[in-house]
Amino acid sequence: MAAIPPGSEMYSVNVTLVALGRVADGVGGWRDYGVDPSQFSGTLMRTCERLVKEGRFVPSHPVGILTTSYCELLQHKAPLLGSSTACIVVLDRSTRRLHTANLGDSGFLVVRGGRVVHRSDEQQHYFNTPFQLSIAPPEAEGVVFSDSPDAADSTTFDVQLGDIILTATDGLFDNMPDYMILQELKKLKNSNYESIQQTASSIAEQAHELAYDPNYMSPFAQFACDNGLNVRGGKPDDITVLLSIVAEYTD
Repeated sequence: MAAIPPGSEMYSVNVTLVALGRVADGVGGWRDYGVDPSQFSGTLMRTCERLVKEGRFVPSHPVGILTTSYCELLQHKAPLLGSSTACIVVLDRSTRRLHTANLGDSGFLVVRGGRVVHRSDEQQHYFNTPFQLSIAPPEAEGVVFSDSPDAADSTTFDVQLGDIILTATDGLFDNMPDYMILQELKKLKNSNYESIQQTASSIAEQAHELAYDPNYMSPFAQFACDNGLNVRGGKPDDITVLLSIVAEYTD
């Protein structure tokens, strides 16, 4: 568990554009092939960051960032093996518009007045198998899912001052339902960095505790039951939580 582990980031591009979240979650099954799952997701997101800092992106089209980054990985002389979900969130402060691209089961929420007013759609091939970008060795081709970056769900949403934007991996959403997340967000005392960081850490820590509770009926367990599986408890997983609050923009 970590607030901002490798493969996730939050940074400003310039005064008007802020890349609020770059969240990627490596698929753990690659350990069976002797591959560190974090290497693919981390490299994918670092490449996205470089492309943004070089100005090689269109703010209203974040899926383009994901596409170019993935293509660069495919073109490496020694391909980096692995799979990853990905979520990119860009805020244009001058227009107060949020542009997003989400592939898989990481995602984001926009909270206003204690309610979720906008959220990402989870993309799954079937239960517990999210959409993912992949580079597979020859022996795994046809076995590992490999989706196109163009399959990412893209949205544009008008935000307001004071809106809370939460970006996270499925380790959060599989263990904490919306009402729990909203209860924690109510504890935000103000919009300064310390308060936001404390709240993000508190949410991640609570999700981590619930993940290892065998008697807890988690959202993941409920989804499993809906798919005919007898499952109870939380889901141990990497947990990333990034929090931002929309503030006044001055030219």
